[in-house]
Amino acid sequence: MATGSVLAFWAVATLLIIVPGADWAFTIGAGLRGGSVVPAVGGLVTGYAAITVIVAAGVGALVAGSPSALTVLTVVGGLYLIWHGATTFAHPSTLEPRAGAGTDWTVFLRGIGVSGLNPKGLLIFLALLPQFTDPRYAWPVPAQLGVLGLTFMTTCAAFYLCLGTLTRTASAAHPKAARTLTRLSGAAMTALGAYLLLNHLLP
Repeated sequence: MATGSVLAFWAVATLLIIVPGADWAFTIGAGLRGGSVVPAVGGLVTGYAAITVIVAAGVGALVAGSPSALTVLTVVGGLYLIWHGATTFAHPSTLEPRAGAGTDWTVFLRGIGVSGLNPKGLLIFLALLPQFTDPRYAWPVPAQLGVLGLTFMTTCAAFYLCLGTLTRTASAAHPKAARTLTRLSGAAMTALGAYLLLNHLLP
């Protein structure tokens, strides 16, 4: 597909990624654990990979066109953010450095939930990606959507790896501030989950 289209999408995607949201809060919380932020970022990217596959396969359009399916997805995603944010807020000590593959695996799965269960992410992909495709191009549209999705995931991974690493470095120097910031990230995820529910369910 045209390089100009990919670059134009990359510019828009970068603006969307740098705007604070649930991904920010989750990445900051993972960075405050003091260990590697790779499992957390890997989870976020995997969630977006799943959305890319859904959109490219045409399933995303069916979900967006079904009010009941979108409502279920919104409720599940909102409740997940509320649960994860409340847990983080109530138990910030659980984000301190700990060893064990199980811990990294749990963080990875939570990352998938944060990005993959967010219906706003699905709708952004549905509304944004098709605008940068061209049915007249030699590549089939699903392949073009895959390239754009990969561009988004690569940018997302680079940005959140930097954000998480900077957070981890700062928290090592200021442990008390790190605990406070952990609570703030948990409160932010809880608020975002509540907003997601209220914005969709209330008339």
